[in-house]
Amino acid sequence: MPVIPALKALLGSIPKQASLKEMSLEGQRQAGNDGATALAAAVAEEPREVGTITEALVEVDGGHITVRIYQPKHSGPHPIHLYYHGGGWMFGTIDDPFVDIVCRERTALAGFVSVAVEYRLAPEHKFPGPLNDSYAALEWIVEHAADFDADPTRVTVGGGSAGANLAAAITLKARNENGPAITFQLLEVPALDLTASSPSVEKYGTGEYPLSRAELQVCLDGYLPAPEDATNEYASPLLAQDLSGLPPAHIMTSEFDPLQDDGARYAEKLNAAGSKATLTMGAGHVHGSSQFTKLLPEAAAWRDEAIAQLIEHADRHAVTGA
Repeated sequence: MPVIPALKALLGSIPKQASLKEMSLEGQRQAGNDGATALAAAVAEEPREVGTITEALVEVDGGHITVRIYQPKHSGPHPIHLYYHGGGWMFGTIDDPFVDIVCRERTALAGFVSVAVEYRLAPEHKFPGPLNDSYAALEWIVEHAADFDADPTRVTVGGGSAGANLAAAITLKARNENGPAITFQLLEVPALDLTASSPSVEKYGTGEYPLSRAELQVCLDGYLPAPEDATNEYASPLLAQDLSGLPPAHIMTSEFDPLQDDGARYAEKLNAAGSKATLTMGAGHVHGSSQFTKLLPEAAAWRDEAIAQLIEHADRHAVTGA
């Protein structure tokens, strides 16, 4: 189908991201954050009420990062959902209203203790820095689960775009290092092959839709210390040699998205390795439009699908029993 009509009309009014050559990195980050605030007010449903919201500092290599913990109103212990924001590893923050809305939804509607992770950004912190920060947050919430009425045996991870990349990589790292048992991964519009070899990169990365091939390359150059790092399995989970023994995954892609094929290819490889994966494609969606829940019924349906998947996996207690 074509791009959703109401979405097509909106896309023409959204300013394109300025070139890094035209604006400082900090300036571009601030402009992006300001733009997200204005956009969320126009296109996203109101934030849901939750029980309590707490911030904590997590010790990481060379410093600390902030995590924001959302607890349900009712008593637990509750399953845990770590959420990693998108932004090409270079942009984005847990203060983004879209991130706040998602975490509130997963807490209020699915009954999870949701944890938004403020991993440090590239290029100041290149790969594997953001990954290591994100993994430290996983270990921290499992260790401190009781403090938030949460169940450390029911841990799920998720994220969008670059955040989904981190969630998938963390799942691999936890398996490889016998880390915390992750019971489910929810990957939305994931970037999983940082060699940018998926056919959809060329098909939909022309600039006609959000996330052009040029914008993607800026983010890859900022995140990766060297081009050859793109083949590291923690940078590109799709290129991992062994995808067996991983928790179930539900992957949600958008039709007019340069990253569409990353998700489809990953689902195929996971299933071939015996790790259960399901895949849906948001017809008519572009990269990021699943967040426009007030404007688009199709975005609200996307949100409802994600919530249903989390509820379905809420009671899983181990990878082997999932």
